[in-house]
Amino acid sequence: MHTYDNPVISGFHPDPSVCRVGDDYYLVCSSFEYFPGLPLFHSKDLVHWEQIGNVLDRPEQLPLPLPGAKASGGLYAPTIRHHDGRYRVVNTNIDGGGTFVVSAERPEGPWSDPVWIDLPGIDPDLAWEEDGTCWCAFSGPEGGINTARIDPVEGKVLEGPFATWSGSGLKYPEAPHLYRIGDWWYLLIAEGGTERGHSVSVARGRSPRGPWEGAPANPLLSHSGTARSIQNVGHADLVQAPDGSWWMVLLGVRPRGFTPDVHVLGRETFLTPVEWNEDGWPVIAPVPERHAAPGGAWHPVPTPPARDDFDEPALAPHWISPFARPEGSWSLTEHPGRLVLNATGPTLDRPGYTFVGRRQQHHDCRVTAAIDPGTGRGGLCVRLDEAHHYELEVGNGEAGVVARIGPLRQTVAGRPVPAGPLILTVTIRTSDLVPASPELPDGGTTGPDTIAFWLGDPDAPGARPLAELDGRYLSTEVACGFTGRVIGMYATEGAVSFDWFEYVPASVSSV
Repeated sequence: MHTYDNPVISGFHPDPSVCRVGDDYYLVCSSFEYFPGLPLFHSKDLVHWEQIGNVLDRPEQLPLPLPGAKASGGLYAPTIRHHDGRYRVVNTNIDGGGTFVVSAERPEGPWSDPVWIDLPGIDPDLAWEEDGTCWCAFSGPEGGINTARIDPVEGKVLEGPFATWSGSGLKYPEAPHLYRIGDWWYLLIAEGGTERGHSVSVARGRSPRGPWEGAPANPLLSHSGTARSIQNVGHADLVQAPDGSWWMVLLGVRPRGFTPDVHVLGRETFLTPVEWNEDGWPVIAPVPERHAAPGGAWHPVPTPPARDDFDEPALAPHWISPFARPEGSWSLTEHPGRLVLNATGPTLDRPGYTFVGRRQQHHDCRVTAAIDPGTGRGGLCVRLDEAHHYELEVGNGEAGVVARIGPLRQTVAGRPVPAGPLILTVTIRTSDLVPASPELPDGGTTGPDTIAFWLGDPDAPGARPLAELDGRYLSTEVACGFTGRVIGMYATEGAVSFDWFEYVPASVSSV
């Protein structure tokens, strides 16, 4: 027997949806307020995933900056499907426009401009009958699952929407997916809320119109009330492999720390096998950290040390920015071999600032960047939202560590620095690896991790961090919302240049 490890896509990659075309799998996730939107991945085996782009990578595809932009707003759960020679993604922008479909001949794009559909609610899905009739199931604004017959090309609602099956009675029935499997139509949903009570349930009927019969064992999957290290499992999508086996991608979290436990990486993408019982219902085992599976050595490829020297003509697809990335706010050509950020706002406490970052994907990691602030001001930031972020900032001959926690903002440390280029480092370590620190009120042992800020190399003899901060305040359980940590570069005054940026998991660093 061989194994694969969960999660298969780590870090803030929630609400996964998957489709298979031949031997290739394609998966999209929610991106909320970040641009570019809807990260798109490719795999040959459901375990080794590579990001090949973003579905929404042009400002003209959506009104940007997102109207009424707010943290955990924007682009909610997408669905990806392939039908009649085209790939389609249906999605909802809750901050403006509503439900839309984009399409492409190739998953790498280019993806079309949105075709808007007059349907309320969130979490839309697409499914086709054999005669080409297209159905859109979604979570309605009044609660419960709704279904409508649509024309996804013209964006027309042809029939409905009408109420359909809405689960086993748990709160927030959502994330519907319709499938034709054998002689049955199956309706897979999430319910119980996306927190600890999250679960997966299913119903079936002879037609996408219903009537629907719920599975006797609903909910089929939930980790609620268990001691499992993976929690909040739900929002699932089914796919059949070429060998006939069935699999489920779904979201979950890996909480850490003292009760009530907090998760800092966001909701991640997990994989679990699906069996079918003699009565024709899917059977789903609890989601394991490591799953024994036949067929070969099967471990997700660990994220490589991701040093970006900014030598390419465009930013790699994993780089994201809150709300928008206006032309003129960044450049790779102004100083070739450097990323230059031009400030568009004076603070990270309100939308409108210049920030380019990447998702934190490991509980223990190190981020290092070479910065030349010139006459500007900027640095490295660990961000959850505008009210919850830590930054190591340089400007005007001084470096400082700033903590924004809810309504409170404080500079917790400062030090004069010489003019010119500097090396900035952020290390993140889980609490069981961190000795008690008298500088932290609780000794630094009850939060999920400690975030330390350094000038220069932390491994240099005698090196001491400029500051160490408790990571629990940059968690979903404290800040609320649907996202996870993003670590990146920013400018709040003038032009700030970055020669390189490196993200290294602790497994390949000395952290």
